[in-house]
Amino acid sequence: MSFDGRLVGGMAVLSAVVDGGSFVQAAESLDMTPSGVSRAIARLEKRLGIRLFDRTTRSVTLTDEGRRLYQEIAPLLASLEQAADGAAGSARAVRGRLRVNIDPYFSRLILGPALDQFMSSYPELQLDLFTSNQLGDLVADGVDLALRFGHPASSSLVARKLLETRVVTVAAPAYLQRHGRPQTPAELDSGQHARIEFRDPETGRPFAWEFHRGAERITLASKGRLTVNDAGTLYSVCEAGHAIAQVFELGVERVLQEGRLVELFPDWRDELFPLYALYPSRHLPPAKVSAFLEFVSALCRS
Repeated sequence: MSFDGRLVGGMAVLSAVVDGGSFVQAAESLDMTPSGVSRAIARLEKRLGIRLFDRTTRSVTLTDEGRRLYQEIAPLLASLEQAADGAAGSARAVRGRLRVNIDPYFSRLILGPALDQFMSSYPELQLDLFTSNQLGDLVADGVDLALRFGHPASSSLVARKLLETRVVTVAAPAYLQRHGRPQTPAELDSGQHARIEFRDPETGRPFAWEFHRGAERITLASKGRLTVNDAGTLYSVCEAGHAIAQVFELGVERVLQEGRLVELFPDWRDELFPLYALYPSRHLPPAKVSAFLEFVSALCRS
């Protein structure tokens, strides 16, 4: 069996197109011309006998066959890059562009205030950070890593749990002055209290209200007149005294201490919501992914 360097090179060009999202971006990252990238992809398609991309004048999208191939080769190319860095004894392997799809709430509350420390540690890294309530297709979107709250659906992605936060039920003092304080979770289903619903980005439906106390479980169907899909809006509306909300304990400790929000059922706070890191490659993830993972893990531990 002979080593086909052109085949490996074509795979690298394929990966660059996926990561960059276009032939032009791939050409810039590989120091090639766009026509050279196009010829390399054409040779690879001819060699494999499949079409790798659907091309229009405005977008380049992986075909199903191309997506399956990329999912197979991405870990191998990452391993080659890691091996080359290790063999060269590179002290600055964390470089290039890192694309991260991140939950907006975690980005604003936890990551944003500490991001300067990470960027200062890796001056050769370009971080493309975008917040979204949707996970999307990491491979097709050229995303290296995603941070999402909730239990991940079954997929080929690697899932690493970073933390768990409690779910607490809160209201503003102004709301309690007008409507009184409910004594049990069941009272929220009586029609006497207003609730703010939060839309599940995966299903498009509001989350049910759950209350956990040891082995006890209470679940209330969504009945609120107001439904939101943004944590910032949820907090501001609740703090203004409009209605009761369920929120993550992560990030509201100071608000509770200052009395701007009141926890209603401290005996019913055993529901836990996880934060996961999701990424495509299980074997030897790129150094830039490992560095970001370790940084975020340290933030979560602190």
